Amino acid sequence: MDTFFISHGSPRMLIKEMPARRFLESWKAEHFPAAPKAILVVSAHWETAEPAVNFIEGPNGAIHDFTNFPKHMYELKYPAPGAPEIAKRVKQLLHEAGFDGVEEDSSRGLDHGAWVPLMLMYPEANIPVCQLSVQPSKDGTHHYNVGKALAPLRDEGVLIFGSGSATHNLNLQGPDDEPPPTWAMDFDKWLTDSLINGRHEDVKQYEEKAPNAKTAHPEPEHFYPLHVALGAAGERAKAELIHHSWGCWSISYSSYRFKTA
Repeated sequence: MDTFFISHGSPRMLIKEMPARRFLESWKAEHFPAAPKAILVVSAHWETAEPAVNFIEGPNGAIHDFTNFPKHMYELKYPAPGAPEIAKRVKQLLHEAGFDGVEEDSSRGLDHGAWVPLMLMYPEANIPVCQLSVQPSKDGTHHYNVGKALAPLRDEGVLIFGSGSATHNLNLQGPDDEPPPTWAMDFDKWLTDSLINGRHEDVKQYEEKAPNAKTAHPEPEHFYPLHVALGAAGERAKAELIHHSWGCWSISYSSYRFKTA
């Protein structure tokens, strides 16, 4: 099974017509028609010192971790079943790969990096979901190796996708109808070229290799889900750009499929 990186952008895609919303709404018809056994989401919005996975019995709760949105946005829910057996398997695989400090969280629901795209991709909310955190204090290689450890899940019917943003600088945003800034376009182009041409080492070391890396990602948490998804696809994975659009002037919604060999 292939893995994916999805740029989830802003929760406003649930209340505004935009290309990224149409992309996610077409997910089952155009990108992934097979129903997975379960879904593992690596979200930019769960940050921990060491990898953590949520062990949820019963339906997942929804964390409304955003501000200044219409009231009804805070009433939205995505009660997909938890996936405790998959969470247990995630912890086992990470432990076998040398990640000994994996934490369990039995109360944390899905943050908006998970439930916002899932609400558009799988609106029925009937597929079990668990979530894995990122570690902003670590680097791209660490997250790639986390993904590499989780690769067996692909053959066990689990859809793995990272949820972040191809570019993410909240201090440099603007109108949707303005052309994106050069720094964002240059980084976005570098990322696509690097992935399609198999330069995985460059992607792992993006802070040194990519143009405008610190401007595109002042903090790394929205980029590391891509490294996990890429690592889970394997060293011979082939990348495909499956969506490309812009929002808030500088936010790239570039999303990728990593085809496993």
